[in-house]
Amino acid sequence: MATDNFTTCFLWTVGAEGGFTADPADSGNWTSGVVGAGELRGTKFGISAAAYPALDIANLTLGQAEAIYQADYWPKIRGDELPLPVARATFDAAVNSGAGRAIQWLQSAAGVAPDGQLGPVTMAAIQAADPVPLAVDALAARLQFLGSLAVWERYGLGWARRVLNLHAAILG
Repeated sequence: MATDNFTTCFLWTVGAEGGFTADPADSGNWTSGVVGAGELRGTKFGISAAAYPALDIANLTLGQAEAIYQADYWPKIRGDELPLPVARATFDAAVNSGAGRAIQWLQSAAGVAPDGQLGPVTMAAIQAADPVPLAVDALAARLQFLGSLAVWERYGLGWARRVLNLHAAILG
């Protein structure tokens, strides 16, 4: 079951992320994480130059991206321990906005004080909740946050589509 959950989550997220882009207005495409500072190396399969500044992003393979996701994102969200709807919402948010922020959105949805850590109180709240509404509430928290960002005007339509498409996939 855990492998199937990872595969389901990975395939959806990598499909939403797509191939190589090097938008100079996107801070994630710069090795420093700041527009115009460092090298513009881009993003591919959701793996960004800001998060992995030493990585050759343009030549990253799908298999390498999968290995990064499985090593660096999946354990942080404790994906093997989450119900699939919750894992899908949290994993995609972690890849797109960072694991700590994704966990905070999940915690808010679960009624737990958001500290960005999946400790025993959070895990108990997740296990006690109906997973589909919990995942949907976490998506709503994510969308609310994204809408508050200064770059919403430039990237908001794409982000909103992504969150709504994930919502539809979770409701499946």
